[in-house]
Amino acid sequence: MRNIAFLAVLGIFTATLSAQTPAPPTAPKAPEAAAPKTKAQLINDEKDEFKAQYDLVLQKRKNEVVNMEADYTRLVLENKFYAEKAQSELNPTRAELDKLGFENKLSDEKLKALTAGESAELQKLMLANKITDEESKKTLKEMSLQLASLKLANDVQAERLREETMAEAKEKNEIDLQLKRMDLKERQLRFEKNLLEARMARLDADLTLRGKKEEWKREANTEPRYLDKPFADGQLVISDRRIALNGPIVSKTAGNVTDRIHYFNNISTAPIFIVIDSSPGGSVMAGYRILKAMKASRAPVYVVVKSFAASMAATITTLADRSYVYPNAIILHHQMSTMNWGNMTQLKEQLELAREWERRLMMPIAERMGITMEALRKKMYEKSSDGDWEEFGDKAVGYKWATSVVDNIEETGLVKNPDYEPAAAAKHQLEEKTDDKGQPYVTLPRLQPFDFYFIYNPDKYY
Repeated sequence: MRNIAFLAVLGIFTATLSAQTPAPPTAPKAPEAAAPKTKAQLINDEKDEFKAQYDLVLQKRKNEVVNMEADYTRLVLENKFYAEKAQSELNPTRAELDKLGFENKLSDEKLKALTAGESAELQKLMLANKITDEESKKTLKEMSLQLASLKLANDVQAERLREETMAEAKEKNEIDLQLKRMDLKERQLRFEKNLLEARMARLDADLTLRGKKEEWKREANTEPRYLDKPFADGQLVISDRRIALNGPIVSKTAGNVTDRIHYFNNISTAPIFIVIDSSPGGSVMAGYRILKAMKASRAPVYVVVKSFAASMAATITTLADRSYVYPNAIILHHQMSTMNWGNMTQLKEQLELAREWERRLMMPIAERMGITMEALRKKMYEKSSDGDWEEFGDKAVGYKWATSVVDNIEETGLVKNPDYEPAAAAKHQLEEKTDDKGQPYVTLPRLQPFDFYFIYNPDKYY
């Protein structure tokens, strides 16, 4: 029924809308031939034409509005129709829903009836659980009491342990106190030791300083003077390039002198000084070694006689390139003497050898003096019946036994105080002995083969 009514209303609305639509305009009749229009007429005609077009557009807009209103009305009616239709379709569903609600309530009641017994059982179980809880609480209370008792016992034990710990701590503190006292004592001892060491160090420093001062006093603290021309105006300057030649000249003496000549030559060519305080002469072989070292030296070797030079020592003095003597020094030349043994042939051979040594040593002396060896031997016996010809230094220079008389000798090489040097025997000094009669004597070393002693020995001391 509702559908039929809707269709009827829709038909009426459509008919009304058709009646309101204007009829299309009739075609205008063909215009008759007319006279030309004026400008005003043309404007009015154009205006009428624009007005007609405007009315046409306006009519179209009205028609569109009417159509839209008709569409709106139709849509409203359709919505109502569909709403009624949906309502009629939902009614069976609502009835079914109500039915299901009643069925659910019935099921709930049946479920309650079925679970009534189970609820009773549940209540019983809950009651049993409460009883169990109470028993648990009782047990827990008993355990708490036991725990409190144990705690009390533990507290007592802890207090005892605390007392023991305090006693141990007290003992430890006493030990620590003793250790600290011992450490303090040790530090005090160390401090006293350091203080003593500081005092000792200060004393050592004072002693060292005093020793250094003594060492300073022991030396002149001046440098030796090395002069290329050490002799001038009667004064001789001797450096530390000096070699002492004293006592009998033996093989060791020659080694001592020649080694130093070679050593000084390896340092420089400054003058070397052989200083004779007192020497009676000695081995011709040893003396000849000294003479050859003097001749081979690149540095000039000067001989200085302060007191006494005889025999081989006098030969070394005379044959030196330059020799210096104090005016009161004694220079002694004589013939070589010796003691031999053997058969006549052996004695003759030894005599020939002695003469050869005499020629080798006395000939250069005679040549230095400007005379023959026979004249030299004659003069020896003219001066002395025993052939020992001695002269003071100033006289010896006149005979060319020395080159210069020196009045003053400056020993610049002696930079150490001799008073501080410990007394010690000379390296090559011979040992003095006493015979059965109480007379002192010195035993000379055994001669090498073909060697002779060229020594001044009037009192048989050697």
